[in-house]
Amino acid sequence: MVITELLERNARLYGAEVALVEINPSEERDKAVTWQEFNLIENADPDASYRRELSWKDFDRRANRFANLLLSRGYQPGTKVAILLMNCLEWLPIYFGILKAGCIAVPMNYRYSSDEIEYCLDLADVELLIFGPEFVSRMDAIADKLANVKMFYVGKNGPAYTEDCMRLMNFCSSNPPPIIMEEDDLAAIYFSSGTTGFPKAILHDHRALISSCRTEQNHHSQSREDVFLCIPPLYHTGAKMHWFGSLLAGSKAVLLRGIKPEWILRAISEEKCTIVWLLVPWAQDMLDAIDDGRIDLNEYILGQWRLMHIGAQPVPPSLIKRWKKIFPDHQYDTNYGLSESIGPGCVHLGVENIHKVGAIGKAGYLWQTKIVSPSGEEVPQGEVGELIVKGPGVMRCYYKNKEATDEVIRGDWLYTGDMARMDEDGFIYLVDRKKDVVISGGENLYPVQIEDFLRGFDKIKDVAVIGLPHARLGEIAAAIIEIREGITCTEEEINAFCEGMPRYKRPKKIIFDKVPRNPTGKIEKPVLREKYCRGRLVEAQITG
Repeated sequence: MVITELLERNARLYGAEVALVEINPSEERDKAVTWQEFNLIENADPDASYRRELSWKDFDRRANRFANLLLSRGYQPGTKVAILLMNCLEWLPIYFGILKAGCIAVPMNYRYSSDEIEYCLDLADVELLIFGPEFVSRMDAIADKLANVKMFYVGKNGPAYTEDCMRLMNFCSSNPPPIIMEEDDLAAIYFSSGTTGFPKAILHDHRALISSCRTEQNHHSQSREDVFLCIPPLYHTGAKMHWFGSLLAGSKAVLLRGIKPEWILRAISEEKCTIVWLLVPWAQDMLDAIDDGRIDLNEYILGQWRLMHIGAQPVPPSLIKRWKKIFPDHQYDTNYGLSESIGPGCVHLGVENIHKVGAIGKAGYLWQTKIVSPSGEEVPQGEVGELIVKGPGVMRCYYKNKEATDEVIRGDWLYTGDMARMDEDGFIYLVDRKKDVVISGGENLYPVQIEDFLRGFDKIKDVAVIGLPHARLGEIAAAIIEIREGITCTEEEINAFCEGMPRYKRPKKIIFDKVPRNPTGKIEKPVLREKYCRGRLVEAQITG
């Protein structure tokens, strides 16, 4: 079975039922009416509607139309087709249309700069890019460099170098395309990156996609009655692979374009959501808003909400204790995964194991785990080693990068680069990362990228970026900056220079100090973590 067969089955069995809902909250609309009522207001702008929905039958038809559009333009199975869209009702039909055509879907991080977009399109050999209005300025900056990439636009009045995607689809058949696929066929490329900061293209097959559906539903028991609230971006394996459980169950999902606590609770209440996946900052913001009286839970219908789960970063146990005081009947779960392991689920805590909060869990459904020494031997229980995983969701390879592939795939095992230990009950705890990636609010920040940018400031002699513990975001990026001798420099000057970086990459803490290096010239980041993290870790745990 390939994953597109699940969509076709749902269209056949549950065609008239709602598959996807898109909700677009805003400050202005908050003053008016419910999302459903807004759509009935006379003269309301349909493009600004609170709520759009799509049935399983129309979902499948749109996917077929996009697949047939690709085939009509001569794109063959195996062609790489990139998606650069914010979460919207068009995202998943386009993704499935790419798969139905036998092409390879290439989801793109919506925070990429123009240079990063250009780099990733080239790395993945993309021939067609679909993007939306939020990215016009970034695409304008590089369009003349992308002579070999055709572009479809999702929206009104697209740039001259694009074609109107939705209009083109209207001329295409809604019948299934004549493409036969097998589980071993290639399906998708996702992007990741290590401490170098340069993205790697992670190649997955259909077997990995369908296995993630089975793993997700096994972990969270999605049924036809469940409604999944999806807030994180669909380009990320975490969001999409959690939704795959809804796909397998044939149940409704809601795409919420906003993270304010009241918007989240309003969506849960009005759409009768039963499963919500949050990031740590969002959960903390909700608890803070409840505690200080900005949110009155009596204004919402939340009795149907059964499961809150968190992923993408370590979860402070204190957060879950606070959560359970307010929502004592909620099940709680967390998952661990990598894009190289088709996202969440290769390690899984389990709703029955809330007493083990702080652990990432045990091997997930269809997965195996080990904790090994540098020589590859399993370490004794309680000792720290590298976590490795094995299962049907392990990537095929890093596309066009055999050397990097051979570093992390040895036999059937994927070496995660994360250091871990196992307790006496078999639960795995992360203790450190071999890589220097900083995870802030669920987003990966790559220190070398930030360091390279800061080195462009002529007052800086040396710089090192590390993660500091933070009660809300998990970590924040801190830049330890060594100023050139005889030069004065202020934090304000550094922050002003950093405005040339995307906002999410800017360091949240500036520390003026000497950057230690070892005899071979490498930055001694363990020295910096020891110096700056220990006290802040205690502070973060207390405030968390």
